[in-house]
Amino acid sequence: MLLLLAACHGGWALPRHENKAIHREIESLEQEWRQATLTNNVGEMNNLLSDDYVGITSNGTVENKAQALAQRSAGTVSITKLDLSDVHIRVYGGTAVVTSVADLVGSNGDSDISGKYRYTRVYALRRGSWKIVSFEASRMHDVDTRGKLRH
Repeated sequence: MLLLLAACHGGWALPRHENKAIHREIESLEQEWRQATLTNNVGEMNNLLSDDYVGITSNGTVENKAQALAQRSAGTVSITKLDLSDVHIRVYGGTAVVTSVADLVGSNGDSDISGKYRYTRVYALRRGSWKIVSFEASRMHDVDTRGKLRH
């Protein structure tokens, strides 16, 4: 029984070298997305997003691929600084989950959206290529601000 369990367990995980290669590929895709965001490269964004992409913005708006690209094409969203930190990548077979902190400067229409955000971006392996299938962002508030809101 233990041999059977050990044999099955080995199939659950990717070989170490393959996992590292996938991590590097996802890191590279994250940088491609960052650069496309800063330069408003809608063509590159189109290549990176899956056709069934769903994003949830920090204000709770849900958007599909067409809506996200239309907003960028219209120039509604402008990001002039996007620094990433605390990046963690976890791979589960054909799915990769990225969590990070994004420090950005930008606007959405007349609204200033500058600040720090925690986000989760999910990639899925589609026809041999990793595509972004989901994204969710939450604005980070410092402890002092949260304390003031309660009073």
